[in-house]
Amino acid sequence: MKRLMSVILLLSLISGSLSGCTEPAPGKEKESEETNTNISVTPAETTEADFSGTAADMFTDRDRRTEYSEADAVRIELKGDTASASANSVRISGSVITITEEKTHIISGTLDDGMIIVDADDAAKVQLVFNGVHIHCSSFAPVYIREADKVFITLADGTENTLSGGDTFSQIDDNTVDGVLFSRQDLTLNGSGSLTVTSPSGHGIVCKDDFVVTGGEYSIVSASHGIDANDSVRITGASFTIDAGKDGIHGENNDDASLGFVYIADGVLNIEAEGDGISAGAYLQIDDGTIGILAGGGSVNGTKQSSDSFGGFMGGGRPGYSSSAETADESSTSMKGLKSGNSMQIAGGTITIDSADDAVHSDMSLTVSGGTFTLSSGDDALHAEENLTVTAGSIQISESYEGLEALHIKVEGGDIRLTASDDGLNAAGGTDASGTTGGRDGMFGGGPGGMGGDPGGRPGGGMGGGMSANSDGSVEISGGTLYINASGDGIDANGTLTISGGHTTVVGPTRGDTATLDYDISAVITGGTFIGTGASGMAQTFSDSEQGVISLSVGNQSAGTEITLTDAEGNIVVSYAPELSFAVVILSTPDMVKGETYTITVGEASGEFAAD
Repeated sequence: MKRLMSVILLLSLISGSLSGCTEPAPGKEKESEETNTNISVTPAETTEADFSGTAADMFTDRDRRTEYSEADAVRIELKGDTASASANSVRISGSVITITEEKTHIISGTLDDGMIIVDADDAAKVQLVFNGVHIHCSSFAPVYIREADKVFITLADGTENTLSGGDTFSQIDDNTVDGVLFSRQDLTLNGSGSLTVTSPSGHGIVCKDDFVVTGGEYSIVSASHGIDANDSVRITGASFTIDAGKDGIHGENNDDASLGFVYIADGVLNIEAEGDGISAGAYLQIDDGTIGILAGGGSVNGTKQSSDSFGGFMGGGRPGYSSSAETADESSTSMKGLKSGNSMQIAGGTITIDSADDAVHSDMSLTVSGGTFTLSSGDDALHAEENLTVTAGSIQISESYEGLEALHIKVEGGDIRLTASDDGLNAAGGTDASGTTGGRDGMFGGGPGGMGGDPGGRPGGGMGGGMSANSDGSVEISGGTLYINASGDGIDANGTLTISGGHTTVVGPTRGDTATLDYDISAVITGGTFIGTGASGMAQTFSDSEQGVISLSVGNQSAGTEITLTDAEGNIVVSYAPELSFAVVILSTPDMVKGETYTITVGEASGEFAAD
C-alpha cells in the first residue's frame, strides 16, 4: 500500500498575537467534552440489531437539501492569511475565522495556514456552503465544529474544495482534536461538488455524533481512520475514494451498544485501508451501492494455515489444527473488509473485497439477501460468530481459508461459488474433531469394473471413531446453487448437516485426511441435488435420507473424468466431470428413488447399484 506523502505548503507568517492556526480562537470559554482515552468505560450489553430502518428513517429532508438563498447568506472570502465577512456574526482574527450564528455561510478562497471554527448556540443549525474552499492548517483542524446543534456542509455544484492538515495537532481547548475535518456535533455533508481531505498525522473526518453524507465526491488520504464517527455513519448518493492508514470507515461508541453503526443506502466507495475497510462497532447495514475494498494489502498478506496442520479424524482430532483467526495475536491489526461488532445485513449492491483477514465478518449474525460479491480473503470469506444466512445474491469467492464459517450456516438461495484452502463450509460448533458412533469396516461399497468393494455397499456414518458430545454447529441447505472447491473438508458440520433443497456440488478435497462431507452427529438429505467427489481416506456419506443416495469408492480418478448416472430406462440422472481428481463419488437427487437400481459410469468403468 502506498505510504502517505507529507503535505508541504508555503505558510504565511501572521503578525500580531495569533500565529496561523495554532492559537485558540477568540470567544467565551465553554464546558468542553472530555475525550481523554484513559477514562474507563464499561460497554453496554449488546443486543441483536434491528434492521427495520430504511433510507427514509436514516436521512431527513434537511440532510438532502442543498438549496440556499444567496440573498440571505453571509459571505466569507478567504484571503491567504486572513479573511473578510459580510456580517458581524463572523469573527476574524488573523487566519482564524469563527462562525457564531445560525445562518447560511457561503465560503470561498484560500487560507494558507488557518482554520474555520463553528462556535454557535447549542440549538443552532448552521450551513456552510463550500464554493471553492482551500484551507491548510499546519497544526490543527482546518475546520473545527465546536458547538451547534447540527452543521451542514454543502459542496457547491461544480466546485473543488480541499482541506489539509500538518504533522501535528496542537490542542486549543479541552477537546482532543485529531482530524482534518472535526465535529463535536451532528454533521451532514451534501451537494454535488468535490472535497479532498489530506491528513498526514491523524484521521480524515471525525464526528463525535451522527455523520451523514447525502451527496458529493470525496477523496480522503489519512494516516489513521479515513472517517471516524461515534454514533453513526450514514451514506447515500455520494462517492468516496479513501486511502487510510487504519480503517477506511470506523464507527464506534463505547457508551451505547446501539450506536457506532454504519448504514449505506447506496453510493460508490473505493477504500484502501491498512486496517479494516468498513468497521462498525454496532451493526452494519448495506442496502445498495458499489463498494470496492483492499484491506491489509489483500489476501496475499493473509495468515492462512497450511494443510500440513491437518491431523487426525473421526474423534482423533486434528493435532496442531487451528484457524488463522484463532492463532492470530489478539493485539494485531484487524484487516477485514467489512466488520461489525453486532450483526450485519447486506441486501444488495456490488461488493468487491480483497482482504488479508476475513472479507465479511460479524461478531454476531450475518444475513446476505442480495447483491453481487467478488471476494478474495486471507482467512474466511463470510464469517459470523453465530448465524450466517444467505437467501439471495451472487457470491464468487476466488480465494479463502474457509469459504463460509459460522456456528449455524443456512443457505436458502443465491448462487455461491467458492474456493477454499481449508473447509468450504464450516459450522464451527463445539470441537473441530469429527466422528460418528457407528461406521462400517472398509471403504464405500463398489461393484464391477474396477470400483472395488462389496456391490451396492454403503457405509453407515463413516469410518468409525467417536462423536463429539458438545458439537452444536449446524449446516442447513434448502435452496440456491452452491459450488465448493475445497482443499479441506467440503462441508464440515461440527454438529448436524441437513439438505432439503437447492443444488450443491462439492469438488475435492484430494487429500486422504479430509472428506467431501464431515459431520459429528448426522447428515440428512430430504431434497435437492447433491454431487460430491473427493478423497477416500476419511470419507463419510449421508446418515439418513428421504431420496435415493449412492456413495461409491471409485479408485483414483483424474480431474475431468466423466461421471454419469442413468436409471433403469437409460435416462441420464446425473452427468458431471469434476475439475479435481477424486476417489469417492456421492450422488443424490430428487429423481433418485431409494431401493431402485442405477448404473453409474466413471470413465471407462461402470456398474449397477441400488440407491439407499
